[in-house]
Amino acid sequence: MEKPIYNGLSEIEVVKKLKEQGYNELPATIKQRNWLTIALEAIREPMILLLLIAGAIYLVLGDPKEAIVLLIFVAVIIVILVFQQRKTEHVLEALRDLTSPRALVIRDNIYKRIAGREVVVEDIVVLKEGDRIPADAILLTCHDLRVNESMLTGEAISVSKKKSDDNIPKNQQPGGDNLPYVYSGTMVTQGQGIAKVIATGTKTEIGKIGKVIQEIKPEKTPLQKMTGRLVKNLVILGLSLCTIIIIIYGFTRGSWLGGILAGITFAMATLPEEFPVILTVFFALGAWRISKLQVLTRQIPAIETLGATTVLCVDKTGTLTLNQMRVDELFIDKAYTVDFVNEPVLPSKYHDIVEFSILASEIEPFDAMEIAIHKLGEHYLKDTKHLHADRTLIHEYELTPDLLVITHVWKIPDQSDYIVATKGSPEAVYKLCHLDEETTKQQSNYANSMAKKGLRVLGVAKAIFTGDHWPKTPQGFKFEFLGLVGLSDPVRPSAKHAIDHCHRAGVRVVMITGDYPTTALAIAKQLGMQKHDEIITGNEIVKTTDDSLKEQVNKTNIFARILPRQKLKIIHILKSNDEIVAMTGDGVNDAPALKAAHIGIAMGQRGTDVAREASSIVLLNDDLSSIVEAIKLGRRIFNNIKKAMAYIFAVHIPIAGLTLIPLIVGWPLLFFPIHIAFLQLIIDPACSIAFEAEPEEKNIMNRPPRKLQRSIFSRRMIVLSIIQGIIVLIISLSIYGSALYINKTEDEARALAFTTLVIANLCLILTNRSWSGTIIENIQKPNSAMWWIIGGALVLISAALFIPFMRHLFHFDFLHLNDIILCLTAGIFSIVWFELIKIISKKFKLKLDE
Repeated sequence: MEKPIYNGLSEIEVVKKLKEQGYNELPATIKQRNWLTIALEAIREPMILLLLIAGAIYLVLGDPKEAIVLLIFVAVIIVILVFQQRKTEHVLEALRDLTSPRALVIRDNIYKRIAGREVVVEDIVVLKEGDRIPADAILLTCHDLRVNESMLTGEAISVSKKKSDDNIPKNQQPGGDNLPYVYSGTMVTQGQGIAKVIATGTKTEIGKIGKVIQEIKPEKTPLQKMTGRLVKNLVILGLSLCTIIIIIYGFTRGSWLGGILAGITFAMATLPEEFPVILTVFFALGAWRISKLQVLTRQIPAIETLGATTVLCVDKTGTLTLNQMRVDELFIDKAYTVDFVNEPVLPSKYHDIVEFSILASEIEPFDAMEIAIHKLGEHYLKDTKHLHADRTLIHEYELTPDLLVITHVWKIPDQSDYIVATKGSPEAVYKLCHLDEETTKQQSNYANSMAKKGLRVLGVAKAIFTGDHWPKTPQGFKFEFLGLVGLSDPVRPSAKHAIDHCHRAGVRVVMITGDYPTTALAIAKQLGMQKHDEIITGNEIVKTTDDSLKEQVNKTNIFARILPRQKLKIIHILKSNDEIVAMTGDGVNDAPALKAAHIGIAMGQRGTDVAREASSIVLLNDDLSSIVEAIKLGRRIFNNIKKAMAYIFAVHIPIAGLTLIPLIVGWPLLFFPIHIAFLQLIIDPACSIAFEAEPEEKNIMNRPPRKLQRSIFSRRMIVLSIIQGIIVLIISLSIYGSALYINKTEDEARALAFTTLVIANLCLILTNRSWSGTIIENIQKPNSAMWWIIGGALVLISAALFIPFMRHLFHFDFLHLNDIILCLTAGIFSIVWFELIKIISKKFKLKLDE
């Protein structure tokens, strides 16, 4: 980017203004919750309410110690819930900061991209097509600038703008053409300009009228809906059985308070409160983890879809290439290779083509090609008659889908004639110049030879115009063809590696570009995207029927000379072929296709705000490898959710069974509320912290994408989880029943069975870390959260067994060394069968987690 024409504020001035004026933001509409608010909300959770009711019953029964311990457990569980919620809120708050609009400002005479909230009064802001305006401002310069102010005026048609002069009206309201004011929150739909900020935050027009753009609340994902239905059904079942237990206990044992305690214990054992917690925590922390990869998740449901992506549609420029263009070749009647170092002087015959390439570019260029053309002119034409600072840009003809050229009309001082410069698609420039068939063919051959080298090719032409009435379109000028300009854009070093990763992961990478077909193919072959020469062009899409195109789209990965509206058609065709489509885009016209794709990915550095707001993900560094890492992390998150839910299924079966079965067969109750609360202290953090932190499987990017429609609760997963739970139940129940049978005390039998269950529970955590790797393999994978939970559980159960006060509260008797060995052996044995199944399935290449 060239040196700015304005100095802008200094950083010292900015810091001072921020202290005086505050940040450029409106008051938050949602009050942030503090820890006390979250704690009060947590008390209303069913599990907490059940524990409080149980504590109240113990007080009525005259057992204050039990009540106090339950209150301590309540406090600990609330602390865990507050920690989880605060961590989630901090993450979401950080993500909201990242999603705030960005602004390009001039400070200390350099361009700088900052968060919109950091803009201050008197900042110099650069505006271009697709930008959301960060503050109220007055225009210093503008070129064909139009702004959509509908959010302030209700008028959908965008209005034209002009630069400020001495006759501007003061305190002008939004709306109306040819005014120099632009307003915070409105959108640039065309052109570009530079503006000076006059109001920020609550002093802007949007601040005065109190209109705040609300974030779109995403609807629940299929996974959330599925989990919601499951939780609802389990709650209904649990409460029904709870009522039955209270009635049975009351009539058979004559104690209704004891029956209520037994019912509460069973309700706590079966209440599946962990499912919604898992989805909230995993997705929020997943978005945070993905943001660390320079990928911003604007819509949380996109995380669920990421791992299922089957087709990744990418642009060439800036995504597969560095978007750091340079002019490599000029062609008139023969090619000239540009070499700044070894060729300090440009032959005079090439001066015109460079001059008119600059005249057909923006004065303050943002486009990488135009920046490269300006640099070429600065280097070679600086001391020639071909650079004219005194010329004035009078009129611009923007690039349109029907005519892929940009045309500028310039006024020459003291002359009645106007100079017209145009550049763009070689085919379009040939037509503007009315070249004959033979010349067109020759020039096309030259352009093709340049494109085969991977160059981006532009045609350049000039015209002289006399008169006061401009033609409606550039076709009204009499153009003279000057030649071709070839620009190179180096391939990103990481792009080939990223594409190889995608192919191994079963993700097809498709290039959709507006560039020359031969250039696109050359880049694609460098990256290993396609071996054959088959390409689909925009013209072919127009001429081909949808049925035929549906077939062709499956055979090629290269789409060239594609218009934005044709991108949308390609996306719809891929979706109709049952593909899960992710697509990158950066322009205003890309927004419909970004919205239509399953995952729209906007470019963060060169993308427009329109594209970002239409997308579900923003790629902050415009690097394809970051998308691949995001897909990998999306698969990891989904896999970890499956592991956590498999564990929940498994662990609740023995807890529910050990609560219900002793009541049915007439044994002493094994569990009291304190035991369930103890187990909850292991289960909750294991689900929401330990499994979330689990590293990805080694082969996660060597698997094909999962089917999006496939339920997370696959039949195989449910069956194996239920079997895990049943075996733990059988072993723990056998320990309890055997102890009672050989006349051990009730408290000793309870201690044996409960200790066995705790050990088995910890083994369930370890075995469910991976359904493909054994526990021995899993131990080698880092997960400090897992070990803290396991260590904490062992400390707690030791305290309950060996500290007399705790032993009394838990209704345990002292266990000897041989008793502890029995519990350890039985607990570990409960999952040995599943470890053997893993080994067998690995040998025969079977997949347990599908």
